[in-house]
Amino acid sequence: MGTVTASPFDFPFARDSIALIVIDMQRDFIEPGGFGASLGNDVSLLQAIVPTVARLIAGFRAAGLPVIHTRECHLPDLSDCPPAKRLRGSPSLRIGDQGPMGRVLIAGEPGADIIPELAPLPGEPVIDKPGKGAFHATGLMDFLEMHGIRQLVFAGVTTEVCVQTTMREANDRGYDCLLATDATESYFPAFKQSAIDMITAQGAIVGWATTTGAVLEALDV
Repeated sequence: MGTVTASPFDFPFARDSIALIVIDMQRDFIEPGGFGASLGNDVSLLQAIVPTVARLIAGFRAAGLPVIHTRECHLPDLSDCPPAKRLRGSPSLRIGDQGPMGRVLIAGEPGADIIPELAPLPGEPVIDKPGKGAFHATGLMDFLEMHGIRQLVFAGVTTEVCVQTTMREANDRGYDCLLATDATESYFPAFKQSAIDMITAQGAIVGWATTTGAVLEALDV
């Protein structure tokens, strides 16, 4: 058992039972013309973390440790997308509508794909999730149990929504959670900082936070 320098205190690092989970680094959220941009967001904020996420992924691959990818997307008939989710707000595009990269957040459409710079390697699991959290209505829990994974390092977008939701789901299921703060981002920087504060409050009530460099140092890659 090693340690990773982290906040609010060092993270107890178990190399034989840790994995990286990269949340929703999809074209619809990251690239201009996608769903995120249709909501009026500045996607360049999310694009800025791509090189850091790539470094983190490369480090886990070099260490021979699991890398898990998630995509938020729905069935073409929208049977797994409740109206309360699809009809929220007043975006110029809604889930299922035809957009510049195909139907928005629909499995199999170009916009739902992970950006090319972070493309999964053959054999790396890709979890398609209909909700914000990666445990709801997916096979993630089965994968983690099958591979003896008890600790998760988190990267991806957005910090306060899908990343934090999945961390909370994992925490409730007994997993140790470590957020790589420079490998996650929000369309709203203040929301990112608030999410980190909530995650690490009260003695890591949800999880720990650290930098990509600290994680790679612990991996010795």
